[in-house]
Amino acid sequence: MDMQIDAFQALADPTRRRIVEVLRRGEQQVGDVVAKAGIHQSGVSRHLRILAESGFVSMRPDGQRRLYALRSEPFRELDDWLTPYRTLWEARLDRFEAALEKKRIKDRSKRK
Repeated sequence: MDMQIDAFQALADPTRRRIVEVLRRGEQQVGDVVAKAGIHQSGVSRHLRILAESGFVSMRPDGQRRLYALRSEPFRELDDWLTPYRTLWEARLDRFEAALEKKRIKDRSKRK
């Protein structure tokens, strides 16, 4: 069954996010991911397949071992997609910070 999955669907699953966190440390074998993520081997294999199909993970054969690693391109694409939204939220947070500072100054002047 060939399943097309987008980046947000791939990363929406908490188990896959845990696997991504483990792979942030570098290339890992399935057994290492199992041990570090605390997920059964069958689950890790299934989630690694989904992450690979969505482009987040690559697999490199090394003899009988298969080594999995994160690919940077999908994360860059997500970052590019998020940039306009980040700008929106940063502006709102800047206004919030300014309002808090104004309140702190007002509160200090009341105490004096």
